[in-house]
Amino acid sequence: MKVSHWLVAGIAALLVSSCSSQKDPAEQAITKMDNTMDSIHDAAAKYAPDQLKSVEAQVQSVKQSFSKGDYAAVLAATPAVNQAIVDLRKVANEQQAAADAELAKVKQEWRNLSSEVPKLVAGLHSQVDSLSSARSLPKGVTKASLATAKDGVASLDSMWTDANNALSSGDYAGAVTKGQAVKDKATELMHTLGMKPS
Repeated sequence: MKVSHWLVAGIAALLVSSCSSQKDPAEQAITKMDNTMDSIHDAAAKYAPDQLKSVEAQVQSVKQSFSKGDYAAVLAATPAVNQAIVDLRKVANEQQAAADAELAKVKQEWRNLSSEVPKLVAGLHSQVDSLSSARSLPKGVTKASLATAKDGVASLDSMWTDANNALSSGDYAGAVTKGQAVKDKATELMHTLGMKPS
């Protein structure tokens, strides 16, 4: 009887010792998960939101196991959860790199437009002023087409202002779309006025 009591007590002591020896690694594993998730959260929320929710649910499940004292379950789940976090970081980084590359491309398009368009518009204003005061119009240009062109050139200024306003609000894609529309219309008006693109 005494032996069995000692045996039960010994096994209980071993179990307690085993649990306490697993608690620290389990706690460290969760701390590491939290730190890594904190470092990638913003990028993941922006570029991989669905995957972020899935990984957060996995981390939460591990934390629930820890709160129940099931440290073995925490340690068993840790490799898979850590891999899910690694995968999440990779996807978020790839998506962010793609978005950054696209933004760089759009910014370059805007730089090109902001260099070309003001010159086109200024040239059109000058041509309209010149033709308006000319005694005769060049071949292919009528008084009616000049009047239409004059209205069109006047509208280019407000269109270009809209493009710059989009840029001011950080909408580079919108600015490029509006700026390209100005360039296209300016090119069309140049043909109407008999001007050759430079």
